[in-house]
Amino acid sequence: MYLDKFCSRFAMFHRVFRMSSLVGQTTVLRSLVAKHHHRDIHCRKIVYEEYGDPMKVVSLVEHTLPDKLDDEQVLVKMIVAPVNPADINTIQGVYPVKPPLPATGGFEGIGDVLAVGSCVKNLCPGDRVIPDGAIGTWCTTGVFDSKLLRKVSKDTNVYALSGISSNPCTAYRMLHDFVSLNKNDVIIQNGANSACGQNIIQLAKIFDYTSVNIIRNRPEPDLENLKNHLKSLGASYVLTEEELRTTDLFRSGILPRPRLGINNIGGKSSTEVLRTLNNSGVMVTYGGMSREPVIVPTASFIFKDIQLRGFWMTRWRKENVNTEQSNQMYDELMLYMKDGRLIAPAHKTLPLNLFKEALTNTISSKGFIGHKYFLDLQ
Repeated sequence: MYLDKFCSRFAMFHRVFRMSSLVGQTTVLRSLVAKHHHRDIHCRKIVYEEYGDPMKVVSLVEHTLPDKLDDEQVLVKMIVAPVNPADINTIQGVYPVKPPLPATGGFEGIGDVLAVGSCVKNLCPGDRVIPDGAIGTWCTTGVFDSKLLRKVSKDTNVYALSGISSNPCTAYRMLHDFVSLNKNDVIIQNGANSACGQNIIQLAKIFDYTSVNIIRNRPEPDLENLKNHLKSLGASYVLTEEELRTTDLFRSGILPRPRLGINNIGGKSSTEVLRTLNNSGVMVTYGGMSREPVIVPTASFIFKDIQLRGFWMTRWRKENVNTEQSNQMYDELMLYMKDGRLIAPAHKTLPLNLFKEALTNTISSKGFIGHKYFLDLQ
């Protein structure tokens, strides 16, 4: 395949580039890459031509990339990409983001820059990047708008970095934007074993918050193993939904009532979370895994002045493109990842040709799989 030859030649040019003087080195490398980019480059990617059941509308195809990059485009050799519920919902056509068809799947991933367009100033060949608004990451090699990519460090775990823009960022914003929390304040969340839930646990530990984490019941030894895993991440308390209904943690004063509740489930689970909140507490909803509505007792509004809020990271990102707040968040999260305080959720990596297994298990609403799926794109 020509891509292999291209990568080999690129590696040679990159070594020459590293030994060259600093003066004009970027221009030299760009010209070398451009010279050898005017040939067909093939990639494999997961595409869908209509919205619907992912098992029926998605296929793995070989694709020929354009023989020349536009001025602001970047050629990226992808490494890994996660499979998220939002990816599935997008293919189904029920997510608010609807890419023009035919479309390549995937909102997240990580890869290395192979070549850049003539007007690209923020990236160079050899840089490692993640999407920052770019879509279509389920491919071995892709062409992206340079403004929709973010440069990241090469000495940080690729699984952690490849999923940073969804779950870690969502967890970070929910812990910062709705309640002004202080050290030792209590937060409570359901769906604590989800990918976002695991990030909430780790960030709460970093910020010195006490976290009460609710999970669905399951047979032993799976239940005890899951509780131990979440505690190893930093969870202060882990309870099943049934245990939450009978616990005296709050009634007895062992813990002050939470000021912040985080809801990923909906239905009865969200109601139980809401009942634990302190007066004027806030419950933020970012998911609805049960597919049941959030049910709120009238008394909670009247007598406790409970507030209900919602959060969608995609909206926040669009409203905060290149802001200091956004850059600070990414810098902080990447620092936690680099020093090992924020790790990727338990995961399983599959080769691209086994993508249907990843989709099938991500679609499942049982919640007992125990790991997140990634696609190996190398």
